[in-house]
Amino acid sequence: MSTPSRAERRRQQKAERRESQRQLRQQQKADGLMPFPTTTIANGKSEWTTVAEEKQARQEAVEEQLRVYRNVLPILLKRFEQIPDPRNPKTIKHKCTVLMLYGILLFAFHMASRRQANREMTMPQFQANLKLLFPELDSVPHQDTLNRLLARIEVDQIQDTLLELIERFIRNKKFNRYLSSGRYPIAMDGTQKVVRNLLCWAEECLERQVQHKQESGTVTTQAQYYVYVLEANFAFPNGTTIPLMSEFLSDSEGDQVGSKQDCEQKAFKRLAEKIKKRFPRLPVQVLLDGLYANGPVIELCRQYHWQFMIVLQDDSLPSVWEEVRGLERLEKQNRLERTWGNRRQRFRWVNSIEYRWGANEKKRHTIHVVICEETWKEIDARTAQIQEKTSRHAWISSQPLNRDNVHERCNLGARHRWAIESNILVEKHHGYEYEHCFSENWKAMKGYHFLMRLGHFINILAQKTARLSKMVRRWGVRGVIQFIRDTCKGPWLDAERISGLQTSSPQLRLE
Repeated sequence: MSTPSRAERRRQQKAERRESQRQLRQQQKADGLMPFPTTTIANGKSEWTTVAEEKQARQEAVEEQLRVYRNVLPILLKRFEQIPDPRNPKTIKHKCTVLMLYGILLFAFHMASRRQANREMTMPQFQANLKLLFPELDSVPHQDTLNRLLARIEVDQIQDTLLELIERFIRNKKFNRYLSSGRYPIAMDGTQKVVRNLLCWAEECLERQVQHKQESGTVTTQAQYYVYVLEANFAFPNGTTIPLMSEFLSDSEGDQVGSKQDCEQKAFKRLAEKIKKRFPRLPVQVLLDGLYANGPVIELCRQYHWQFMIVLQDDSLPSVWEEVRGLERLEKQNRLERTWGNRRQRFRWVNSIEYRWGANEKKRHTIHVVICEETWKEIDARTAQIQEKTSRHAWISSQPLNRDNVHERCNLGARHRWAIESNILVEKHHGYEYEHCFSENWKAMKGYHFLMRLGHFINILAQKTARLSKMVRRWGVRGVIQFIRDTCKGPWLDAERISGLQTSSPQLRLE
């Protein structure tokens, strides 16, 4: 009997997986489980059959994107005009507003570097379309011009522009349908932005020692310099993630006397203070990972009247875990079993735990702990067999838990902390070049970062509009952005229709 070929084995495994998936769907349907909906990019041929249909689709996509820009541009341009320009007025060719708008478009069009932007965005057809879409761009500048400007201005004002946009959306109640427990969920997480071996290109860079294997085989240590950023995003229950604020860790913020560098905990205190100052009356629920399960963070949240859901790891706060294990045996009524998507969940919680911390444990806080154990079934990629999976999560809650709010606080709140991690991965690997510094001047590097967050925010708004959201479901986010960018590269646009949009004041409607 001949041995099946590799191709035959692959076909057989694929058929086995399909059969296992069919059986799993039948089991889930019989058990009343509804798997979470998943989206995949369509694998079909083009939906258009003529050039006219393609031209119409390209025109409509660009118009929809332009409506979003026309909705936010008045605030952007007005705010950019207020940034003091340190250049000589007699030698200025491009206004500050023009350069900032050009910087936003750099990231909105997913340009991977300053060189790519110089090469592609200065092509005659691209320039003509940019001037048609944005009359403010009387000419397209060189990226070095923007780099020099960012190195000299107070770049934090670029982030203030984003905050002013968000303030307007909050006032207009654009996000009200996305709230969790009537509050704005803000997730915070830190991530590395830039790393260089041996080369300290800015005095603000943090330093660490890493192992290095030499050609002789011996292992030594060498200095490594890196940039670390603490990000804060709105993480809404429907999966929408909105960039909010960034706080750069800097060597100057460390303890120079004790030779201690800046850290994420110190950056959290600075970032929280800035958010509270900017949005003093905003009802906030912060979503944090296990690094922040400590007294100072809880005290700061209480001081700002913020609710919180903080991941509680198994090896964190042993005194709290001891209380949980002792009290949950007595409070057997604090239980809830439910299904969520294709998962069976078992919640148990303990309220009113006294957590002591600080010198001689003089400081006290009352916290509440909830534990979620869940099971679900999925197909093993290797054996194509149905296997059962389990997971366990625990959180510290600022509010007492009960059967009515545990689902909303945990499933619709705390679990969406992962959204900021997904958002950072998108900015790193899906076109926004998060890990590319764009400039080795510290201020300019921060300026490009803030422009990137602005460009990402505008793209998110555009993708939530009715027309573009349908394209996103079919092509994916990157596919739609590439489609719009390719349209701007060619002679597709109707100048009269575009000009008609310039004088209108479109209202932004989000799905």
